[in-house]
Amino acid sequence: MEDLSPFFENIKRKTHLSTENMERLTAAFQVVRIKRKQMIIQPGFVAKYRIYVLKGAFHSYVIDDKGNEHTIQFAVEDWWLSDYNSYIHQTPATQFVEALENSIILQIDHQAEQELKDANWELATLFRLMAEKSAAYLARRIVSNLTQSAEERYNDFVATYPKVVQRLPQYALASYLNMTREFLSKIRNDKVRKK
Repeated sequence: MEDLSPFFENIKRKTHLSTENMERLTAAFQVVRIKRKQMIIQPGFVAKYRIYVLKGAFHSYVIDDKGNEHTIQFAVEDWWLSDYNSYIHQTPATQFVEALENSIILQIDHQAEQELKDANWELATLFRLMAEKSAAYLARRIVSNLTQSAEERYNDFVATYPKVVQRLPQYALASYLNMTREFLSKIRNDKVRKK
């Protein structure tokens, strides 16, 4: 049996749920073990689940017509992920979501989420707050990519996620920060020399 206390704490940080609604919510999720390098979402298939990472790490990415990988999002313990456009609209995914480590997730399927939202305003509020937080995060990311230098983006990521950065493959981090691996190596090496 997995310790679900991080999940409960994540929900409590967003909104207050009655004991009954927390039980309803928890019952709608299933625990799934994922192996490193396993794909949980792939282009062309509908993203059926909203996912909470209980343990492990993931990255979502797209591949352009030249075969270049572009990382959209990372998710580690206590983070949520999906191909949200696919999940919300129940249309084919455009992203790959791959486990970077052996992981344990909680997942809720689209239909179960809709039923919770339709039946209960408290749970509808929870999912609305999650959507708002996700939209705000994406807006910050777009502004950062448009207004900051590559080094500033790297520094912000390290300052915001110091424990995460060491767990990520360099190619995926470079892609997320919109720079080459070589440039990321140069930034890191310059920082080491300055210490």
